Amino acid sequence: MAQKLPRSIWALGIVSLLMDVSSEMIHGLMPVFLVSVLGASTVTVGVIEGIGEATANITKLVSGMISDRTGRRKPLTVLGYGLGTLSKPMFALAPTAGWVLGARFADRVGKGIRGAPRDAMVGDLAPKGMEGAAYGLRQSLDNVGAFVGPGLAMILMWAFAGDFRAVFWVAVVPGVLAVLVLILLVREPERHTERPPKMKLDRAALVRMGAPFWGVVAVGAVLTLARFSEAFVILLAEDHGLALALAPLVLVIIYAVASFASYPAGVLSDSFGRSGLLIAGFMVLIFSDTLLALASGTGQVMAGAAFWGLHLGLTQGVLAALVAETAPLEYRATAFGVFNLVSGVALLIASVLAGWLWQALGPGATFTAGAGLSVLGLIGFSALNGKARRKV
Repeated sequence: MAQKLPRSIWALGIVSLLMDVSSEMIHGLMPVFLVSVLGASTVTVGVIEGIGEATANITKLVSGMISDRTGRRKPLTVLGYGLGTLSKPMFALAPTAGWVLGARFADRVGKGIRGAPRDAMVGDLAPKGMEGAAYGLRQSLDNVGAFVGPGLAMILMWAFAGDFRAVFWVAVVPGVLAVLVLILLVREPERHTERPPKMKLDRAALVRMGAPFWGVVAVGAVLTLARFSEAFVILLAEDHGLALALAPLVLVIIYAVASFASYPAGVLSDSFGRSGLLIAGFMVLIFSDTLLALASGTGQVMAGAAFWGLHLGLTQGVLAALVAETAPLEYRATAFGVFNLVSGVALLIASVLAGWLWQALGPGATFTAGAGLSVLGLIGFSALNGKARRKV
């Protein structure tokens, strides 16, 4: 089935892979760099992570509206990846946590600019009935980059004798390659709607998106609240004795598992429906948070990280396919922007709360809270899904 997907979807996946190699080389080391080198607190880590991701998701709303209004996806996608690449040297030069916040802000603005138009382009390119496979493939390749990046960071930390900044400089290279692949190999499809809608997100537009779309938004928000940032899994591993140079190993495990799971999950969701995959994702996240809350050594932390990655693989591509399916075609990029805006606000709340719980009550409280929110989300989603089925 994967061979039937258009070349541009594969190219977009390669672009995501390369940019994730670049970003995760930095992200995999950043929590430890902030705490150990710059002297930041875990609350500061939570604030930086939350503000960075919230910024990306807020920007996705604006870029999605512009993309729908102009009928163009690729120019904004190129701009976003270009800005993300240009922000990378700022991390290498950062003397303070405030500078890191500024670099993270610029990097996430770039992610926000490219996110909604790129995701809408995947939906525009996907053959009918293969939306789950298309989004699963792109997410799978994205996740390959997300574990190759930290793995490469570990090797370079050894090669550069623990020099964080030298690793951050190397991270610029795959970012440049991502922009080149995007420009040269991705072909934007023709717009399917004759007249673009007004670039106005008013009450009527929100209502027109429909109840099914808003249900997807609610599920995504709850999952984000329960999951918060992977930075806390990295800090937990370090807390249990993982060497600083091996800190990115946590992300290698998370995203290696997510990469292997994303495409099969997308294909299964095309054949058997999306709901079962989301319910399984909730259950896996509960198990992951429980393992992490009770962890007494690095082995248990790594096991929890593996299930965290499985949760991502089961849910990320499926949720993207649901957004594309449930939103009106002419509002597709805007819908991705709205979805990510709500998720971004949830992530900001979740990351700050996770940092506060960690500092006030310890890491166990952070992951116990995540498990509790996952249980509530599973109960709510199962009830709504059962109610929807009874109406059919």
